[in-house]
Amino acid sequence: MNFFERQAAARRTSTRLIVLFALAVLGIVAAVDLAVLIAFGGGGGGLIATSVITAAIIGFGSLYRMASLRGGGESVALQFGGTLVAEGTTETSLRRLRNVVEEIAIASGVPVPKIYVLEHEAAINAFAAGYSPSDAAIAVTRGALDQLNRDELQGVIAHEFSHVLNGDMRLNIRLIGVLFGILMLGLIGRKILQHGTGGRGRGAGAVLIAALIALLVGYIGLFFGRMIKAGVSRSRESLADASAVQFTRQTTGLAGALKKIAASQGGSKLSQPGDAEEVSHMLFGDGVGFSGLFATHPPLLQRIQALEPGFREEELDDLRRRWSVRGPSAEDANLRKGKADDSRSPLPGGIPPILPAAAAQLNVTPPMVAAQVARPTPDDYERADSIVASLPDALRELAKQRDAVMPLLLGLLLDLSAPVREKQRAEIEARLGGEVAASALRLRDQQLASLHPMLRLPLAALAFPVLRLRPRPELGAFMDTVHAVVNTDGQVSLFEYCLGRLLEVQVRESLDPSQYARFGRRKTGSVKQEFSTLLAVVAQSGHDDAGAAQRAYLAGMQRVLPRDHVPYAPPANGVLALDAVWEPLDALDPLAKQVMVEAITAAISHDGRVVVAEAELLRTICGALHCPLPPMLERA
Repeated sequence: MNFFERQAAARRTSTRLIVLFALAVLGIVAAVDLAVLIAFGGGGGGLIATSVITAAIIGFGSLYRMASLRGGGESVALQFGGTLVAEGTTETSLRRLRNVVEEIAIASGVPVPKIYVLEHEAAINAFAAGYSPSDAAIAVTRGALDQLNRDELQGVIAHEFSHVLNGDMRLNIRLIGVLFGILMLGLIGRKILQHGTGGRGRGAGAVLIAALIALLVGYIGLFFGRMIKAGVSRSRESLADASAVQFTRQTTGLAGALKKIAASQGGSKLSQPGDAEEVSHMLFGDGVGFSGLFATHPPLLQRIQALEPGFREEELDDLRRRWSVRGPSAEDANLRKGKADDSRSPLPGGIPPILPAAAAQLNVTPPMVAAQVARPTPDDYERADSIVASLPDALRELAKQRDAVMPLLLGLLLDLSAPVREKQRAEIEARLGGEVAASALRLRDQQLASLHPMLRLPLAALAFPVLRLRPRPELGAFMDTVHAVVNTDGQVSLFEYCLGRLLEVQVRESLDPSQYARFGRRKTGSVKQEFSTLLAVVAQSGHDDAGAAQRAYLAGMQRVLPRDHVPYAPPANGVLALDAVWEPLDALDPLAKQVMVEAITAAISHDGRVVVAEAELLRTICGALHCPLPPMLERA
């Protein structure tokens, strides 16, 4: 399956989750009614009241838990004891982790997520949480950092990025809320029994019986909850393993991590089983010890054999015997030690490939580009290494500094035209002050104007985690400033406009993640005018000749609406007309988005060539519409 098919599958799974939740609620309500009828008797009115109360407890429990997770991935990581990894960390293992995460994020075309470590967990495990890539957080146990070498850590992180890219995170975080509601009755019964009824007599006896009923029914909820988690999670873990292998160009890293889980004494089981139960469906490895029908992950041996078909169970037993005496092999320890200080992963020949000239041509086709969305390959990981190595050290340092990140990102949006840039400076000064405006202009003139086109989006991706640390009022002012800068007048370039839109989307989603977490359902026929506007602006932007622009527009429309005739009519206000198209197009059904990406690519590449700058524009548009596209360097 490609990205769009997986998004559609995630939407179907989300619908199935709602159905399963409804069935679980009905089962619990029926069990409570039966228990109340046996224990207390009563007529139909009493049973109706009991049913309503039971359903209300479950519903309010789910809503409460979902509200507690409104902050997205960061909320989950913090609630489960995560410690944030600072951008400027000097600890070797944490720096290695940050380097791996940054490389994979850049290769995937998404913002760098927040990174957390579960310091008190000695097991090997990890999870990704959030509603979208803009608010994602990746958490890794201290045991994973201490026991895995770089290749193995890379395999685990690539596995988690698969969940980030394919909509699994959104499903998983909602599953936490849903299951909490199902378990509410059992939690209430347990608390009452633990703390007593607070008195004696007939009333206390009734409360005790009710608590016992709630506790017993809670086990029914636990059964349904574990079945739902197992049904949702198991197949997605296998897909994530496959994606990680595709991405990291080798099976040894991921297979090595799974072998260490299977053969080491601690395995992947977390030390806090109560907390692990709630996130068990999100973890890289089984954190609780489920098996059979309740297993949230395929058996470890099965996962290893999917990566290394010739691997036998006897080899796993041999590893257990050897590692029980002396731990992982000395060779592996040397490998881990030797690679710990490497800021980047080694490439063939040891020399990163040189970035192509901005005018270099790429040979791409619409289906090829659509197939690349959210499907990073080995070449993408190699490209990410090259891109990060090519970023000037001074800019990378600025991307880590809280005070410098806003001027840096605003500097990327400033126009080359001096009159336009002066208007933009005034907009920045009015909202964020003269110092930020002066710093943005200075960065634009001294460092950003000559920045290679392929480095602008990665620089923004590296800066985004630091930007998210700013207080909410400052982020609101930054969003207003971005909007003002890119809407100064129609002379702002299409890339600058789309980059501004991408930043707005990412900041908005990081401020209120749960509000924007949804799968689209619109079809292409309902957004004809929006398609027409976007393709007309893209075509006009890439061509000075009106005839060539019209042919590019028609090439795109032929892809998306082949039976409709929507005449080419470039909007009078240029790129600013796109303000009205983003939300309708972003609400498209996942499979309709695939056609949309093909249409945009067809318009850009209708003349048979795509230069690097045009490819970066395509990536920016795709990012703004939640279709992350890796760099396309290998096709130069």
